Amino acid sequence: MTLEQLRIFVAVAERCHVTRAAEALHLSQSAVSAAIAALESRHGVRLFSRVGRGIELTETGTAFLAEARAVLARAARAEAVLAGLGDLSHGTLRVQASQTIASYWLPRHLVAFRRAYPGIEIALTIGNTADVAASVLAGAAELGFIEGDVIAPNLAHRQVARDRLVVVLGAQHPALGAAPDLAALDWVLREPGSGTRAVFEAALPALGIAPARLRVVMALPSNEAVRAAVEAGMGATAISASVAASGIEAGTLSLLDVPLPDRGFHLVWHAERDLSRAAQVLRDRITA
Repeated sequence: MTLEQLRIFVAVAERCHVTRAAEALHLSQSAVSAAIAALESRHGVRLFSRVGRGIELTETGTAFLAEARAVLARAARAEAVLAGLGDLSHGTLRVQASQTIASYWLPRHLVAFRRAYPGIEIALTIGNTADVAASVLAGAAELGFIEGDVIAPNLAHRQVARDRLVVVLGAQHPALGAAPDLAALDWVLREPGSGTRAVFEAALPALGIAPARLRVVMALPSNEAVRAAVEAGMGATAISASVAASGIEAGTLSLLDVPLPDRGFHLVWHAERDLSRAAQVLRDRITA
């Protein structure tokens, strides 16, 4: 059974006339008759009875008409969904981003996209860099935003921004004012899997320190928790300059003179999956 057969059946049923249905559908009368005969033959039923020179629906045909109309209406709605997704009039775009990017860099880009395409709902989730990469690879998110290097071979990526890491202490920490001995400090860092932590640990050998020598007293799952612990005097941390800025301005954090390299913010997507139209447009807007 095909949608075309259903369209022909409904057209004939609504007119109770094969020739008029054929004219309305721009088909030959024989093609219309053949479609009706195929339906009846395949299912062993009679859909129409001939009464005099006309036709009318049988009881079976009457029952089938309601179902045929429902199927055609559902098909029309499905077609409208595809059309809407193609022209960005509606749909959902699933995005995942690491915490620093989601909190400090990405929102203005999502707001601009939403203003341009108000019918597209953006479903944003937040995780660390490892979480984001896994989500994109699994198909749970179409686009991901991560910090640092991209290591998964199936992830396509483009750098979209640069970020600077800084080392800070609480404003009342006793180590302030002296040349920093990083190995002697207590450290509050993000959890393993965090892009911030990975970039910081990768930079330590250039400073003459093995990552294993750091005295990590707390590993916390969010930038805000790390900053609050450091502001309370727990120890030092390495965080994005964007995360530290408010604490430095408020006088609750102080910078240490530790040269750390910039890191990239990367947009990632699965290299072997086709992106939706909405994902393509957001990617192209951000990387333009």
